[in-house]
Amino acid sequence: MSDVSKRLREIRKYFGLSIKEFARQIYVSNSLYGSIEHGDRELSDRICQLIASKFNVNKDYILTGEGPKFNSDTPPDARLNRIFEIYNEVSDSHKEMILQISRTILEHHRGK
Repeated sequence: MSDVSKRLREIRKYFGLSIKEFARQIYVSNSLYGSIEHGDRELSDRICQLIASKFNVNKDYILTGEGPKFNSDTPPDARLNRIFEIYNEVSDSHKEMILQISRTILEHHRGK
C-alpha cells in the first residue's frame, strides 16, 4: 500500500465511511475507489480533486503528506457528513421528522 493510499484510508476512516459510502460521496464506483485505496490503481487528478472538494482536504496532503490535512483551521465534523448521508437516504416524511427532532433539540439547547 502506497503512502497516498494510506492517507486516503486515513481520511475515509476519519469520516467514518466505508469504501462504498466514500466512493458514492465522490461519485465513483466502490470497486474503482477500493482499488485506489488498496494501491492497485493510481489516484487520478480528477478523483483527488473530488476528494479534496467534497471533504475539504488539502490536495497537497493527499499527494505528498505535506501541509495541513484540511483546508481550514477547523477540520470538518465527521458526524455532519453522516447526518447528510442518512437524510439523503430516507423518505420525505422521515426527512420532516429529522427536521422536527433537530428543532426540538435546538430549542432545548437554547433554553439552557
